Amino acid sequence: MKLLKWLSVADRFYKIYLDKQLAPFGVNSSQHMFLIKICASPGIMQDSLMDIFYVHPSNIVRTIAALEKQGMITRTPNDQDKRTWRLYPTDRALSVLEDIRTVCKKTETLLLQGFSEEEKKLLTDLLMRAGRNITASLQIERKEEEFDD
Repeated sequence: MKLLKWLSVADRFYKIYLDKQLAPFGVNSSQHMFLIKICASPGIMQDSLMDIFYVHPSNIVRTIAALEKQGMITRTPNDQDKRTWRLYPTDRALSVLEDIRTVCKKTETLLLQGFSEEEKKLLTDLLMRAGRNITASLQIERKEEEFDD
């Protein structure tokens, strides 16, 4: 139970910290990773975000709508299937992208303060294994795609 407690504590407080740091750029801890991915892959299909971030489709729709309302992204219908959307970053998103990446790196540095390089790699590897274990137990099949800030 100690592991679950500290995963929860780390998750809750890193999000609070990240929300404060990202506020000047008009995004929050729930939106930043979507924005980074869209900037890195202009024209990405909205549906593919489920396979990358392991979130429910309704969360994706809500996040994409918020980013669009904030002027960070635009959506266009997919030429091959009008029921699906392609996502593109706006100039506004591209102008704050490096600042957002810097905030993410700063937050990661804070989380891993005092860890050796070997410990950082080990923690990342172990968390990835734990994530795969829990998604497998729920029979969630997703494409594995690396997401790097």
